[in-house]
Amino acid sequence: MLTSDPEVAGDPPDTAPDPAGAGDGPGPGGRHRVARVVGSVGRFMVTSGVVILLLVAYQLWGTGLQTARAQDQLADEYAALEEQVDQAPDATAPPSTAAPDPGAPPTTAPPQVAAAVPPPALGEVVGSYTIPAIGLSTPQYTVQGTGTDQLKRGSAHYPGTPLPGQAGNAAVAGHRTTYGAPLKDVDDLVPGDQVFFTTPQGEFTYEVIGTEIVAPDDVSVLEDKGDDRLTLTACHPEFSAAERIIVSARLVGNPVPRLEGQDEAAEQALEEGGAGGGAEVIDAFATEPALTFPGAWWGLVCVALWGLTRLLAHLGRRSRRYPWILPYLVGTPVCLVVLYLFFESFSFEGFVRTIGLS
Repeated sequence: MLTSDPEVAGDPPDTAPDPAGAGDGPGPGGRHRVARVVGSVGRFMVTSGVVILLLVAYQLWGTGLQTARAQDQLADEYAALEEQVDQAPDATAPPSTAAPDPGAPPTTAPPQVAAAVPPPALGEVVGSYTIPAIGLSTPQYTVQGTGTDQLKRGSAHYPGTPLPGQAGNAAVAGHRTTYGAPLKDVDDLVPGDQVFFTTPQGEFTYEVIGTEIVAPDDVSVLEDKGDDRLTLTACHPEFSAAERIIVSARLVGNPVPRLEGQDEAAEQALEEGGAGGGAEVIDAFATEPALTFPGAWWGLVCVALWGLTRLLAHLGRRSRRYPWILPYLVGTPVCLVVLYLFFESFSFEGFVRTIGLS
């Protein structure tokens, strides 16, 4: 009996392989593993990108908020210092009972300084300045010492130089990109522009006389130049720490005398780290690392917490004992707080120097 059924006719059945497993390509299990690896790599890259964006935002804006709070605190400290000075008697010479000689030539009396003006210690407020020519109209309070911690609060005075308003070369450093960037547009200053500096000893006007670009280790810019001047130092170019921009401004008028105990206080500030990177470099930017410990350990803590958060979310999705999103709702805020602590140990200037951009 003839039949067209291949099985009945004895013809071999069609054994064409399933297209899903055809050839030497991976089967469903292999493709699933590849998809998981690709997904994990993708999530890692997205997470890393988000962290980098958060770090950039913190450096450009978050540090500015931190410095703004510090400036408010320094304003209160300076107001208290001025009140202390105002309530103290002036350190004037005792009155003379001798009649003045009408034939004597007129003389200029030395500036009178309040006896209660204490020399600033490391981290204490020195005074404030404004530079209207570059739009810096809000007083920028300056602290004693040019270490990393001092520069985070705003501008910083070099302890080894005279205080603003005094005879000699008074030097002040500041950031251009982070921590409020008080000297962001310092490169726009031209000869004739004015810098106004206020300290407990008085109000002083400086007139810009020149700008130069030097290497980070050219400490000669901090030396006495034989006149009475203010030297502003900052990183150059902007967003880099490869060089330093130096703006020199000459004091208009007579200087005031040094404070009693000022030299001893300056030496103490230097011993406590007030010179930042040391005597061989202009500032701390030239030597500070990209990360400082123990704060950098917060980065590892954040990685561990985020890994635990993802693990708990995965277990919740598989077991259905709790909503899988719950670990993210709890873990994400905690990770952000720890990440902030990690960011505080990060130095933009140290980072660009480490990767060879400066």
